[in-house]
Amino acid sequence: MIGLVDCNNFFVSCERIFDRSLVGRPVAVLSNNDGCVIARSAELKALGIPMGEPYFRIKDIAPYLGIQFRSSNYELYGDISRRVIAILQEYAPVVEQYSIDEAFLQLTLPPDGDYLAFAASLRARILQWVGMPVSIGFANTRTLAKAANHIAKKRDDGIFLMPDNPSELLARIPVEDIWGIGFRLAKKLPLIGYRTALDLARMPHDECLRRFNICLARTVAELNGHSVVGHGEYNTATQSTTCSRAFGAPVVELQELREAVASYADTAAEKMRQMQRKAIGATIFLLTFPEYGPHPQDASATSLGIPFRRPTSNSSEILAQLAPLLPRMFQPGRRYKKAGVTFWGLDRPPLEQLELFQQPHAPPVRDNALAAADQINREYGRGTIRLLAEGLQQPWKMRRNLKTPRYTTSWDELPLVH
Repeated sequence: MIGLVDCNNFFVSCERIFDRSLVGRPVAVLSNNDGCVIARSAELKALGIPMGEPYFRIKDIAPYLGIQFRSSNYELYGDISRRVIAILQEYAPVVEQYSIDEAFLQLTLPPDGDYLAFAASLRARILQWVGMPVSIGFANTRTLAKAANHIAKKRDDGIFLMPDNPSELLARIPVEDIWGIGFRLAKKLPLIGYRTALDLARMPHDECLRRFNICLARTVAELNGHSVVGHGEYNTATQSTTCSRAFGAPVVELQELREAVASYADTAAEKMRQMQRKAIGATIFLLTFPEYGPHPQDASATSLGIPFRRPTSNSSEILAQLAPLLPRMFQPGRRYKKAGVTFWGLDRPPLEQLELFQQPHAPPVRDNALAAADQINREYGRGTIRLLAEGLQQPWKMRRNLKTPRYTTSWDELPLVH
């Protein structure tokens, strides 16, 4: 049996764990630089505030509607996610994290086992130990488990077990709500008679392959109870990792751009070290604002990548190799709004490409200084120790004026009990 555990209104629920005054009130979590709404409580949805609504449009009416705003607190959200996953790993032999707020479970209970009772116990444990409300749906396939979870969210107990014959339920699910059906398919399928999940489940296999592709054929098979999606595919090694941010203010100086890229590269390199992976290369990308006035210019995006001399996750080695790229990419007079670094090749064996007369390096010694810095940052909060290349003042840092404390990842921001 496959279960899907989904945290309800995850970002908002994380905020409510430590601020109980937010319970029952309309709450909006904002994007980077407090730009727009990216998470909504049920009360905010009831007010008709859409996802992606710009903050400046609703901040003036917020006091009259009782809306509470919070900046994105990614450090807090990531830690709460890890705590939920840790509980799931105690309950199920196989846990496949699908996103920051979702995970698939694979388990088989004894013949007299009750999946609903199991789900209720798991849900109560997560709520008691973490404070996170979740919905849990069980079915024979991942696609049906997604549908079961969608139904569970609408139930007071938050759990649902898909029946052996789900035809009646599938007939009520619009085709656009099926997991794996993208925007284009959602528009095309109803035009040829496939309006519900049941309609799609009855699509002949030959027609599915002839008109569409193997991905949709797998979805059809899953709707019919044949588990063909997954089988460990979510546990495969990560192929790349990216760290990017929008700047809190336009960046026009090369030195500030260097600091930002160094900070993002170090953050991503730390993630690689946690995953015990190394990259074989990296790509820097930059985005600019449009320019007006006597010499107008459109917004632009530029990127440049290099392979590393050897696979690495060492921040100092990485920055030394990335340093020559930025002067080649920088355009004086342009206002930069975002930068990022992507490391690639993480799924490949850490083999070194030698030159013709080059002697192979000795196996690199574990970098104790980086390991110690990572440990300190985990215990005392990200940025407690950082590279000098990241700068001290960091005027480019994104705005999060409404951010709550990092209650669980920073000693200085622990909640106080009086």
